[in-house]
Amino acid sequence: MKKETITKLSKTFEEYAYEQDGIEYWLARELQTLLDYAEWRNFLNTVDKAKESCKTTGEATSDHFVDVNKMVQIGSNAERKLADIMLTRYACYLIAQNGDPKKEPIAFAQSYFAIQTRKQELIEERIKLNERLQAREKLAIAETELSKNIFERGVDNKGFATIRSKGDHALFGGKNTSAIKKQLGIAENRPLADFLPTITISAKQLATEITNFNVKKDDLLGEPKITQEHIKNNREIRELLGKSGIRPEELPAEEDIKKLERRVKTADKKIINKKLK
Repeated sequence: MKKETITKLSKTFEEYAYEQDGIEYWLARELQTLLDYAEWRNFLNTVDKAKESCKTTGEATSDHFVDVNKMVQIGSNAERKLADIMLTRYACYLIAQNGDPKKEPIAFAQSYFAIQTRKQELIEERIKLNERLQAREKLAIAETELSKNIFERGVDNKGFATIRSKGDHALFGGKNTSAIKKQLGIAENRPLADFLPTITISAKQLATEITNFNVKKDDLLGEPKITQEHIKNNREIRELLGKSGIRPEELPAEEDIKKLERRVKTADKKIINKKLK
């Protein structure tokens, strides 16, 4: 395929994209033309195949193929409804994959939407990484504050470890920190939170923040009182998660957050270096 053709097709596909509530989409009637299908019924056959492919991947077709009707002029100021379909980038990719690659527009669309879909996946992955990193940082700040609070109230390092472990015992349904580490295959010398999903990290952070607040407000002194406060707060957070069917001890471990941090920093450096060149 000639460079001029690729440039022209790329511009055309981008020009036909719409956006609604931050979601990019194409209309099937227009995609039919872009992919050089002469008849709507033939194009619909390809759309049906794409829907089957969507189901096979475990995605909900209703998330990617949305039936709509639009009014079109038919002469003498009269209008009639015309069936159309709103298609996500992923839906367009599947339609292209189920088309005839001998057709130049379809061959182009297969590569175009594959690349665009991968870009979106990378963006979503980066957002998730940052959310987890930010949650971990907030937890570290909350736990540092807790350690300062309890040291001022007669609790040593050993007592701090006990308070945290008993808090975990309440949050994880009767399993203390060591037990959860063993279950998830985490080395004993590594922080548990470095391997937890964002939702659990945030749960621990919220419980710790509440403990910090009440320790100061009620001027709690000594390990026993602070431990009971932390247990209560973690238990209540667990109950809140349970209302949404979330049990922290049943969630699998995620990738070491230190590795994620290094990966994000490396990616940032590459982007900066690329901009400077």
